[in-house]
Amino acid sequence: MTEEELALQCKRADNKARKLLYERYGGQLMAICLRYSGDRESAEDILHDGFLRIFQSIGQFTYQGEGSLKAWLSKVMVNEALGFLRKRNTQMQQEVLMEEVPDQETNENENSINEIPPSVLMKFIRELPEGYRMVLNLYIFENKSHKEIASLLGIAEHTSSSQFYRAKSLLQKRINEYRKQIAQ
Repeated sequence: MTEEELALQCKRADNKARKLLYERYGGQLMAICLRYSGDRESAEDILHDGFLRIFQSIGQFTYQGEGSLKAWLSKVMVNEALGFLRKRNTQMQQEVLMEEVPDQETNENENSINEIPPSVLMKFIRELPEGYRMVLNLYIFENKSHKEIASLLGIAEHTSSSQFYRAKSLLQKRINEYRKQIAQ
C-alpha cells in the first residue's frame, strides 16, 4: 500500500490501515519520543497519545508527495512530546533555567562526535536535563531557530540559546569522559 493510499484509508477510519500505519512508522516515531522524553515509560505514553492525536486529526493531512505522510506524522509526534513535557515539567524547567552557566569554556571537537556510536550519543542526549534536551532536539533535529524555539516553549530567545549552549557543554563533557574511558 502506498503512503497516499494508507493515509486515505486511515482517513476512512479503516482499522487495518491504522494498524499498518502504526507498524510502518511506530518505530521511527518512538525514536522521536525517546529523544524528547529521555525515558522509555514517558516515551511510550507520548507515542500512545500521539497516535490518538494522529488518528483524530488525519483528516487534516494533505498528501504532497512521497515522504509527506512521514513528515506530518513526525511533526504531530514532536508537538505531542512538547505538550507532554510542558505539562509535566514546568517546575523542573524553572530549576534548569536557574542553574549557572558552566565556568569552563567547552573545547568543541567536531570529530569527537563522529567517534561516538549513535546509540551512545542518543543516550547522552536522553540524560540531559529536560529543558536542555528540548532545546537541543528542536534546534538540531527539527532545525528550529532560537526565535521559533522560544515561541514554542514560551521562553525568551536568549534562554533558548543559553540552554542550547549548556546542552552542548554537557554533551561535550560526556563525550570527553566517554573517549577517556575507551582510551583506557
